[in-house]
Amino acid sequence: MTTGLLYDPIYLDHNTGFGHPERSERLSAALEYIKQQPFFEEIVPVLPRSAEPEWVQQIHTSRYMERAETACRRNNSHLDSLDVAISTRSFDVALQAAGGALELGDRVVSGALDNAFGLIRPPGHHAEQDMALGFCLFNNIAILARYLQTQHGLQKVL
Repeated sequence: MTTGLLYDPIYLDHNTGFGHPERSERLSAALEYIKQQPFFEEIVPVLPRSAEPEWVQQIHTSRYMERAETACRRNNSHLDSLDVAISTRSFDVALQAAGGALELGDRVVSGALDNAFGLIRPPGHHAEQDMALGFCLFNNIAILARYLQTQHGLQKVL
């Protein structure tokens, strides 16, 4: 069985500030733990790509995308709610997070990997069509599901 592990240090560039529960140290700790496991040498490393805006806009409105990018570029501290802390790099990192999910999806569907695990941040499962929510800028899970349906012809994504 071939397992992929997606990680990139760019994910550490999403700076949520001191004391925020979703912070880069969590990702670093998870990676260090995985590296200590006996199966680590058998894992296939995978690097993300940046998600193309057209895939993100299958789920999120272009207006939201523009608003999120502007807020990050202006170095606003939050987007839409106090739980979604952002920094100047957050928008670009979020595109890499969504693209990482797409990369893993492509590799699993093609058979290059049997399964995969993504050490990805910012997380991506709470964001709504036009709103950041629950630490998430984009809904990577919904983006991936739509991508797999459209690009690979899958009917269901579980």
